[in-house]
Formats: sequence, structure tokens, C-alpha cells
Amino acid sequence: MGSTWVVIVNYRTADLVIDCLRSLAAQLSDCNERYIRVVVVDNNSDDGSVVRLDATIEREGWSSWACVMPLEKNGGFAVGNNAGIRKALASANPADYLMLLNPDTVAHPRAIKALVDFMDAHPKAGIAGSQLEGADGKVDSSAHTFPTPLSELEGAARLGMLSRLLHRYVVTPPPQALAHQCDWVSGASMIVRRQVIENIGLMDESYFLYFEEVDFCRRAHQAGWQCWHVPASRVLHLEGASTGIRAVAKRRAGYWYDSRRRFFTKHYGISGLLMADVFWTAGRFSYLLRKVLHLGANNRQDGGPRWFMFDLLWGDLRAFLSGRLWRIQHTRQQS
Repeated sequence: MGSTWVVIVNYRTADLVIDCLRSLAAQLSDCNERYIRVVVVDNNSDDGSVVRLDATIEREGWSSWACVMPLEKNGGFAVGNNAGIRKALASANPADYLMLLNPDTVAHPRAIKALVDFMDAHPKAGIAGSQLEGADGKVDSSAHTFPTPLSELEGAARLGMLSRLLHRYVVTPPPQALAHQCDWVSGASMIVRRQVIENIGLMDESYFLYFEEVDFCRRAHQAGWQCWHVPASRVLHLEGASTGIRAVAKRRAGYWYDSRRRFFTKHYGISGLLMADVFWTAGRFSYLLRKVLHLGANNRQDGGPRWFMFDLLWGDLRAFLSGRLWRIQHTRQQS
């Protein structure tokens, strides 16, 4: 009997996790032939989440398939997921598939089964992701292209002609209705074949939050595994409910910049990060100039949180001057 383990990482979002578990409970009957287990990893929420989740699981009769795994400290998204994955691989019925699911998600009927069936039918697929939908029912693009220095130029410039020219580098292209290969899928709902983890290892725990799934998918791609987007698996994603990333007016947390910096340096070297920053700056100034001159740039939100340019560029410059970039590059060369 095949085994699928679902890992949910919680940090002070017990209400969201309970809604997510309830959506999973409703579809366990879809997978009667498969052993399904869910582990909620609590990243030291220290707000009563563990007690509340344990009590809810017991009260709702979910204890046969769900459990809570408290950690002693909050090491971030990758650390939390890795803890759940290790538990799944060490269990008496180790996982064939590991599904990573955000706490701010609600799985639509047959969401798990659609991913499992797809993976069973496509042995070269190492990773697959669900179709994510917002609270308004609109489909969010959840199949992506790897970020590159040129993608930074395209994203910052927001110029239609340039985007058409650099269409191969658009990180988030329009959604497609049919299953298709892509570079990476959102870690909000993604399934991973056990052999991929045996091949490339766990998530890089140097990422606290963001870019860890991009890094993981890139490593899988380099090892020869395919990544697919599977629209038949539908998941409601209340994006930002657990992290606040959609609150544009706020200043973005430093770990986002740290993660971006690590990804570019790890996969493109220091020169790749500096090129990404130069291209991003050129695109940004292009956009702002067109906006001032009323040359087609829209007058909506400028496309970033407060102090975005300063935090991005000054943070990378400080990392360069302090030697942190060299340490990341050294780790890359050793791997």
C-alpha cells in the first residue's frame, strides 16, 4: 500500500491549520487505497497553538491520521518542513510521496488524489504543484520560471514590449488550464517523490522563509527530475495570511532579502547577484521615469513595499563588503 505524508508548518496560525485539516479530512475517502498521514510541525509558536491543535485533533477524531510535532525553536519554513519529512521517512510506513502544504490553504476535493495519481502516472516527475486559487476564486499563477538576472530586469521594468522580448525569463507567466512542465511550483502546495529527497537531500535550511522551494526545485532539475503543474489539484491559498507578504505598505522582512541574496549567489555566483541588482535597478528606474513622464507606466502602487530599493541594494552591498557573499559562494562551490 502506497504512503503519502502531508507536512504543514505552523507558526501562530492555529485557526488556519484547523481549517486546512478539516479540508483534508473531507477527502481522505478519495485515497482509501493509500496510507495518508498528516504531521503539523509547530515552529515554537509559543502561543498555545500546540495545545489547541492537539485538542482539536482529538475532539474531531483525526488522531488516526494527524499529529502535531512541536519544535523547540523557530528555524524557518525549510527547517519545519525538513523535520516533518524526516519523521515521515523514519515512520513504520515511510512515505512514497511528501506533500508540503501551507497552513493558509484549504484543499478542494480530490486535491491530494489528483497529485498522487499524476505522480503515479509520470515516473520522471519528481515534483508537482497544485493550482492555487485566491479567496475571490481567481486562479493564481503557481507554475514559474527560475529567477535570473534578466528576469529581474523584466519584472522591475514592467514594460510590455520588453516582457514580450524576454518572455522566456518571465518568472510568473499566465496560468495554463492543462498539466505542463515548469521550472518550479509554489511551496504552498507541492508534492515530492521520496526518491528526489534521497537523490538531492532535504530543503536548504539556510533559507528562513521564501526561495527555499525555488532552490529545491532547481536542485531537482539539475539532478534530472521533472517539475509539473497539475491544475486538476485545486487548493485555495489565502496568500499572505500566515506571513503578511501581501501587505505592500509594510516594510518587507529582512529574511526575504536574505533569501533572494542566497538564491542568486548560490546558483549564479556573486557576479550573478550583482548583475541581477544592476538589471533590477535599470528596470526600476525605467519604470519610474516612464511614470513621471506619463509614458504608459501605470499610476497604481509602485510595485514594492516601503524602502524596497534601499533594503534590496544596501543589503546586498553590505553582504558583499562583509564577506557574507563569499561564504555563500564557497558553500556553492563545495556542493
